[in-house]
Amino acid sequence: MQGDAAGMNHQTNPANRTFRLPVEGMSCAACSTRLEKVLSRQAGVKKATVNLASNSASVDLDGAEVTVSEVIAVIDSAGFAVPREQFSLEISGMICVACSGRLEKVLARLPGVERVSVNLASERAVVSAPEGMIRQSTLIETVKKSGFSATPAVSTVQRSAEQRAGRKARDRADLFKLALAVLLTLPLALPMLLMPLGIDAMLPAWIQLVLATPVQFWIGCRFYEGAFKSLRGGAGNMDVLVAMGTTAAWGMSTWVTLFGGTGGHLYFEASAMVITLVLFGKWMERRATHSAATAIRALMDLQPDLARVERDGRMFEVPAETVLPDDLVVVRPGERLPVDGVIVSGESQLDESLITGESLPVHRKVGEAVTGASVNGDGLLRIRATTVGAESTLARIIGLVEDAQASKAPVQKLVDRISAVFVPVVAAIAMLTLLVWTLAGDLQMGFMAAVTVLVIACPCALGLATPTALMVGTGIAARRGILIRDAQALERANRVDTLVFDKTGTLTVGKPSVETLVAVDGEEDTLLILAASAQQGSEHPLAKAVLRRVELQGMPLAGVEAFKSLPGRGLSARVGERDLLIGSHRLMTEFGIPMDALKERAEHLEAQGHTLMWVADVTEKGSMLGFVSVVDPVKSEAREVMSILNERGVETILLTGDNPHAARVVGDRVGIGRVVAEVLPADKAATIRELRGQGRVVAMVGDGINDAPALAAADVGIAMGTGTDVAMNTAGLTLMRGDLILVPDALSLSRATHKKIRQNLFWALIYNLLAIPLAASGLLNPVIAGAAMAMSSVSVVSNSLLLRRYRGG
Repeated sequence: MQGDAAGMNHQTNPANRTFRLPVEGMSCAACSTRLEKVLSRQAGVKKATVNLASNSASVDLDGAEVTVSEVIAVIDSAGFAVPREQFSLEISGMICVACSGRLEKVLARLPGVERVSVNLASERAVVSAPEGMIRQSTLIETVKKSGFSATPAVSTVQRSAEQRAGRKARDRADLFKLALAVLLTLPLALPMLLMPLGIDAMLPAWIQLVLATPVQFWIGCRFYEGAFKSLRGGAGNMDVLVAMGTTAAWGMSTWVTLFGGTGGHLYFEASAMVITLVLFGKWMERRATHSAATAIRALMDLQPDLARVERDGRMFEVPAETVLPDDLVVVRPGERLPVDGVIVSGESQLDESLITGESLPVHRKVGEAVTGASVNGDGLLRIRATTVGAESTLARIIGLVEDAQASKAPVQKLVDRISAVFVPVVAAIAMLTLLVWTLAGDLQMGFMAAVTVLVIACPCALGLATPTALMVGTGIAARRGILIRDAQALERANRVDTLVFDKTGTLTVGKPSVETLVAVDGEEDTLLILAASAQQGSEHPLAKAVLRRVELQGMPLAGVEAFKSLPGRGLSARVGERDLLIGSHRLMTEFGIPMDALKERAEHLEAQGHTLMWVADVTEKGSMLGFVSVVDPVKSEAREVMSILNERGVETILLTGDNPHAARVVGDRVGIGRVVAEVLPADKAATIRELRGQGRVVAMVGDGINDAPALAAADVGIAMGTGTDVAMNTAGLTLMRGDLILVPDALSLSRATHKKIRQNLFWALIYNLLAIPLAASGLLNPVIAGAAMAMSSVSVVSNSLLLRRYRGG
């Protein structure tokens, strides 16, 4: 049985979908710009971004007007191609044709799936989808939810190896053609090189024709194919320029050879050398671009091939992508963790450097969360899997890096506008050059100058200037534990002049402890039990501190009812027969709870940097029970970080919901001059907007749910990876560990990347602005033009690769 997914996606997918497709066949910025325009004009496409360096298209669909298959058809009709891959799964649990038919329909509904074939007799499912569009683990999980079980016939690691082997085979074929082009072109080029030495080694015209023709039409056929597809799509690209220039040179030389002609000049060496040099440049460019993408490939290679799963007391080795949530996974010393999970037995030192950038191993014990792709130290661990497949930490990191590399910096819009008119303008300049020289009485010089103009113009360097720098910059950032959401966030981070910090979990360790209990009636234990009972189940760091204290002292907790969170202020709850109010000084004031009896003691502790949780009984008229004093130590690197930022001219501000005394103490300890305290979550966002209204470029650093509005309101939101998913999803930059030194590092790296983008664009523009007039004036010949054009894009990519030397600062 076979099913076509094309007609099902629009019925089952959400209205708004964003996906990324690999694209083959783009040769220059004109190609990517044209494809982007074609996709953007398609009904149902809200936004399309095409990236030349990563050879990918990111498409944002709006509504159900268009399916993934229809988008792929548009790409194909524009003269490009989307590579496909097939997944083969062995299915168990099917008992009749209805089972296979149902499973086929379920798999066909998955976003990106183009064709599905489920065979009942062979118990195998074959799924076809665009390369990288869907994960094998997603297919396996879908099969399980349908009531069956699946194992991959070919593992993800094997499939990746096959894809790499295919790419290497294509690279070898390209290298063979390049080597053959060199061998055929060398006899044509040698006479020109020996002429200054007085040696005449010119070959007969017919031998030159025999050598140049296969270079022109067999080895150089890719330029004709690219030019045809580009022109069929209604625009020109680099292939059009190369094909026009070299065909003109070869055609004129062939006419002279076969029929004789005025002057008898031959240009076979020019056409052959231009094609050879451009092919060499493209080969070098591919190698350099491939090198620029090493970071994302390194992340992909972190996923282990196999996992050791414990089921019913027995151990099974299964493909890592078949592990499901709640499976027990056993990890031996020295092995890489196959999934995210929680340790249920054992303890060990874990090397998380490739995920978080933390160079030192981290000690993990029972009950602690661990991240897939970390390397186990010397302990045997049993882990209960939590997130697997596309939801795992590693998969999300890879997705974020890929999204960032596929995005476009604001400056790229200018490049796109230039690329859109580049080829027709260059062709017009070439025709004008030929006309002017002909009118001046030198047809031969006009012909050579026109060919040189066509050959030397290079839109490739313009198209690669921004994306290659982004690829290298985001890759370096990922290795250091910094995830950049998109090019816009990186561009804005480059201009940040004001950094706003949250306090708890950002400047402080985020693990507060109960320091002092002060009860009005002297019953501190009762106060502690009431405060802890009311906060059962809360994820707030202060609540956890109180609950830890109760657990350490072995105290029993009472039942809690009518729990209500009061964001930024505290909570209300019913414990036993008492209605309790727990929270800040502001909350007590709002409810008119008198605090005079404890005022002096409270002010003394707040002056030392303590945070107070006031506890009041509001069952009847409202009475103060006491307060719990909590201390959260400041991170050891915080003061050094503030010093670095201040030296760079970045103003630092502390923005917190805590009391002014405690906030001021923390500000003084870390070296922050301006402190804004007792701010509610909604008011934090208002404060950020106020700062931006003063003309500042503001970055906000936070880690909690309460920080999400402020992170969204800032020019750049920076989320600490130790925090919540809400904060991370709102932020433009995510720090994968709680080390504050990553903040100046992230800003510094964004500046270095943006500087590379500016350098690349400057040289790409200057090259074309200088080269085209020189070519038109007859000061260059086509061979030099071909070499210059070939090396212009290589130089841009190589300059981007220099970012690898970045060491911070």
